[in-house]
Amino acid sequence: MAAAGSCRAKAPRGVAGWRRPRAAVLGAERRSRAAAVRPVDEEVSSDSEPESPSLGRRRRREAAVEEEVEETPQEKKLRLAKLYLEELRQHEEERAAAEEEEETHPADLIGDRLKEDVLEQKGRLQRLVAKDATGDRNKLIMVWDTATCKRLHIFTGHRDAVSGLSFRKGTHQLYSASHDRCVKVWNVAENADMETLFGHQDVITGLDSLSRECCVTAGGRDGTVRLWKIPEESQLVFYGHQGSIDCIQLINEEHMVSGADDGSVALWGLAKKKPLALARQAHGMQDAQGVQQPYWISAVAALRNSDLLATGSHSANVKLWKCSEGFRKLEPLWAIPLVGFVNSLEFSAAGDFLVAGLGQEHRYRPPSPALAGGTASTASRARWRVTPISLICRLGRWWRIKEAKNSICIIPLKRRATAPSSHVPDSS
Repeated sequence: MAAAGSCRAKAPRGVAGWRRPRAAVLGAERRSRAAAVRPVDEEVSSDSEPESPSLGRRRRREAAVEEEVEETPQEKKLRLAKLYLEELRQHEEERAAAEEEEETHPADLIGDRLKEDVLEQKGRLQRLVAKDATGDRNKLIMVWDTATCKRLHIFTGHRDAVSGLSFRKGTHQLYSASHDRCVKVWNVAENADMETLFGHQDVITGLDSLSRECCVTAGGRDGTVRLWKIPEESQLVFYGHQGSIDCIQLINEEHMVSGADDGSVALWGLAKKKPLALARQAHGMQDAQGVQQPYWISAVAALRNSDLLATGSHSANVKLWKCSEGFRKLEPLWAIPLVGFVNSLEFSAAGDFLVAGLGQEHRYRPPSPALAGGTASTASRARWRVTPISLICRLGRWWRIKEAKNSICIIPLKRRATAPSSHVPDSS
């Protein structure tokens, strides 16, 4: 019985398992029924008689059903793709008309949209929604398209002046620091406030970041530098300066440099909470009302992933430094004459020039709690007593370098066969 059951015949499928399409079977059945009804000697004329409306509708439905049945998977994909492209074309044309982008061809818009879809499916989509961002004393962060000078979005959330902004390299994640003592993390692509970080005990005066999901900040008169680890929701606190830490920048993913109003420049490794190198009185001393005080460091810059640093003060020069011996020593290289308060410094990406922001006065700083009538810790009061003259001068508009110009100075950095002459670079 078992043998008889196993020999049950199956309908043959033909060569290589090919199965006759259902559409072909239905078509053959219809033809056979039509042949059975029509006489053998009947001639079919091309000029057929008009058919009734109901018969015409029935035939059209049958033709549509037959066409749907005969559609292969490849043909269905092609049909759906054509419908999707048509929808994209209409959508992009409407968007282009709304934005008055008449010069952009719809085919280019469709191609860009298809590329975005492919990248999004692969998880590698990065929308370039912002070319630049600015922060101001009105507590606002504005995202701009620098090509068109069009403002794209305004972020609100800080309760005091915005003192630092930095995009995480290669992403749309933005870090912001403020005089309200907090750091915020923004998603510019989604126009969203992601996180707020607390820890500093004074206004945050500087911020920087690179490609890792973290940022570094300078805490002003709280005397700390902090590394914020965003995924771990933790922070590392670094100590080393004796005054207000006014500026900070990352050299690479493992090292950073900072400057303070006690005149020191500190070189840090992120694995150690004390400076790897500390240059005291980096810009020398000044005679302020009969009291010898160091020139405070108002700006620092690092050529990324190199051993070259720059520092600025109001000492009539910008200094270049070399990091040597595994980032454990700072060696002065050259002093470039500049008149005025050096309030910002930045190297070009290639390192062929240095940009300095000069002013007749120091950039704005809020008053300390002690001088404003507030309270402060013993450690903070001790730090303020270190440089009383510089603090008083920085808290008002009593100190002004009249011969200086509020300007941007571009300093070319080129190798020469002979020693460079000491001259003031042209400013623009």
